[in-house]
Amino acid sequence: MRFLMLVIADPTLDSSEEPVLTIEEWVDETAASGINLDGDRLEPAEKAKTVRRRNGSVHVTDGPFAETREVIAGFDILECRDMDHAVEVATRHPMATHGTIELRALWPLDL
Repeated sequence: MRFLMLVIADPTLDSSEEPVLTIEEWVDETAASGINLDGDRLEPAEKAKTVRRRNGSVHVTDGPFAETREVIAGFDILECRDMDHAVEVATRHPMATHGTIELRALWPLDL
């Protein structure tokens, strides 16, 4: 079962807790086991564009889509047995300590 793991940074979060692994260790561990199929970090939110089509008009704005201090900093595509397994993998990611991890099962389009 495939999952999108969104890595969410919160610059206002002050955590003195040390993560279980460094990002390099987490990537090496999950890639070697075949769990992490793809992933990368994202450019800063300030470089983002938001695109909306409304009533036949296209609106493009600078920056993230929401007014919030949290931003999506990266992503990974995981191959896990089930959601519990995905949660287990995500708890070892450094941003589980210093940010937030959001997991979503992929919902294939059966086209």
